[in-house]
Amino acid sequence: MAKAKTETAGDVRTEAARIISEMRASVASEELHWFPALLQAIRNWPLASEEIGERSYRYLIGGEAFDWLLLAERLLDEMTDLVPEEEAEALLFREQLPLDTKEADFQVLLGVKYRPHLNFVYGVRVEAALQVAVQDEIRKETTATNTWEKNGHIEDEMFQRIYGRPRAQLLAEFRLEQNSIDSEWLSLTDFSEWRYWLFQYRVKYSDPAKVASDTRKGLLMLQRLERNQRDRAVAAD
Repeated sequence: MAKAKTETAGDVRTEAARIISEMRASVASEELHWFPALLQAIRNWPLASEEIGERSYRYLIGGEAFDWLLLAERLLDEMTDLVPEEEAEALLFREQLPLDTKEADFQVLLGVKYRPHLNFVYGVRVEAALQVAVQDEIRKETTATNTWEKNGHIEDEMFQRIYGRPRAQLLAEFRLEQNSIDSEWLSLTDFSEWRYWLFQYRVKYSDPAKVASDTRKGLLMLQRLERNQRDRAVAAD
């Protein structure tokens, strides 16, 4: 049985290597522009996570939320000689697509990974934006003068307002479910898992009307943050 698992893992790695090779060949031969070639490779990518050197890549969060930009970063590292650096940076840091790609076209290019991509948007990015929005609300309400006490109060109050429980209790429950060490420290890869877990917790235990209201609040904040990011990018240029 162990041997069969090893062979299966080897087959998957071989498939990943083949996808990278075909991606590079299609760009080098100018058969495809690098962006559709990248999305084609992402659509066919067989690995949910991988370790490369000291870097951990976890593309599939909670078994159902897909971080396509993280996979794009990993695959663009395989095409540094073929893709203009400024275009790659614009995609990864500002989500600026190099081609005029409508959402319907993007959906087709991602294929079956499109819905998991939406799960990531709503379950990780919108959830993070919701936390920012609620912290902003609390910050406007508080009159505390000590910055450190103020920030600690804001985070604690934010968790109470959104999830109805202290952060420490929720983190301990998350750690227990993940079979990980009980610690306040979260790695970068842990953060996406943590936020998606909080999203699922909120949907499961909150009143449906509050879920809808909080999700709208998160979406509006995400749009605001993305708009500010675009404005800064334009100003920098």
